[in-house]
Amino acid sequence: MSEDNKLIIFTDGGSRGNPGPGACAFVIRSADKILSQQSFLLGHTTNNQAEYSAVINALKFLVDNPLPILSTVPRIVFKSDSQLLVSQLSGLFKIKDFKLRQLVLKVKQLENVINDKYANISIIYIHIPRSDNYLADRLLNEKLDSNF
Repeated sequence: MSEDNKLIIFTDGGSRGNPGPGACAFVIRSADKILSQQSFLLGHTTNNQAEYSAVINALKFLVDNPLPILSTVPRIVFKSDSQLLVSQLSGLFKIKDFKLRQLVLKVKQLENVINDKYANISIIYIHIPRSDNYLADRLLNEKLDSNF
């Protein structure tokens, strides 16, 4: 599938201290065009919780801001450098941590809202090297640097 036939969302989250002050970011792309990029302060959190918060914020953005492209693409591809997040959301790893289970439920609820609006869209999660996630990583670190 070409890059033109899917919406790509890069996500990243992190905390200083793990747990500690945290932030997350997402970048939504279609082909070579950035459609949105945002970062958020999270307060005291863990790295894994921050990674999930990035996905949740991206999904909330799609629910609240229906992009015209959503009616034409068959797939939304989330790309993350978090192997744990990708494996848990893809159903490959069990989710033992209670807080992470709650975040996964929120992700699934938001996925269902998107699927109700755009019945033919599939949502998948792909692990990428950290070096390929440079923009989302930069956004979250700029947010942390400017506020802590």
